[in-house]
Amino acid sequence: MTEPLLSAAHLSKDFPVAGGGHAGARRLRAVEDVSFTLSAGETLGVVGESGCGKSTVARMVLRLTAPSAGEIRFLGQDITHLPERALRPLRRHLQAVFQDPISSLNPRLRVGDIIAEPLTNLGVPGPQRRARLAELLDLVGLPADAAGRYPHAFSGGQRQRIAIARALAAGPRLIVCDEATSSLDVSVQAQILNLLSDLQGRFGLALLFISHNLGAVRHLAHRVAVMYLGRLVEIAPEAELFEHPHHPYTAALLAAVPEPFPDRPVPPPLAGEVPSPIEPPSGCHFHPRCARAEARCRAEAPQLRPLPGSGALVRCHFPG
Repeated sequence: MTEPLLSAAHLSKDFPVAGGGHAGARRLRAVEDVSFTLSAGETLGVVGESGCGKSTVARMVLRLTAPSAGEIRFLGQDITHLPERALRPLRRHLQAVFQDPISSLNPRLRVGDIIAEPLTNLGVPGPQRRARLAELLDLVGLPADAAGRYPHAFSGGQRQRIAIARALAAGPRLIVCDEATSSLDVSVQAQILNLLSDLQGRFGLALLFISHNLGAVRHLAHRVAVMYLGRLVEIAPEAELFEHPHHPYTAALLAAVPEPFPDRPVPPPLAGEVPSPIEPPSGCHFHPRCARAEARCRAEAPQLRPLPGSGALVRCHFPG
């Protein structure tokens, strides 16, 4: 069996909380026991409410923050605690596109220099660098004269195309998209999603696509992972998850998406607020908001396990 391009095993991330007693006594567990794999050419969508730990997972995969526990393997190598010098050759294969392109693009550099910066760092000679730059601009649908202009001269969608071109420059195997379309208008979102899909098909890219937009995830993802209060609660193929969600939280998220059929009954919205990650509920974190909850849910945390007869992994004592 082929080894996954990326695998995360039992990832957790804690952050210290200021005040409230002895130093280090209070911790915020942003991510708890998260495991998943991602193969070449595959898109894994990661969804959940704000503060559920999606972006923290992205930052750990990118090695922008270190896990408190767990393991990350990329291209067959354990990169969890790899020193930066040893990690540097792998970074060309692991790139990112972030939510706000204007804050991730240096306003003092022309677009051509921004896109070509990874090539410069890799020591690519000038003629090849210029040829690659022209190719990248064409790939993302920008005119050749864009290279001589500054980021502020472009629209939000165009700036995201610049960010994608820069991510593509060094020939990555995996791109982490952290809310890469959430700041864009709906029509522009669709254009960027189609661009990512086209680039994935052309180059066999793997995408870790993190978003709160279920429509965008459905458009792009092959599998979907759902997070709640730092834990993965369901992972399933895209079609199965959207047509037959097994975890009650997944069902509630899908019920909140506006339907184009006004006569279809709408399930009731989630009750209550998301609990504090500093003092999460005992047992299943979702039980205070779950209509299916029983005494076992309050006392015992369920494990993420395969659901018989399904392609899903579900963290629930009573999956649907």
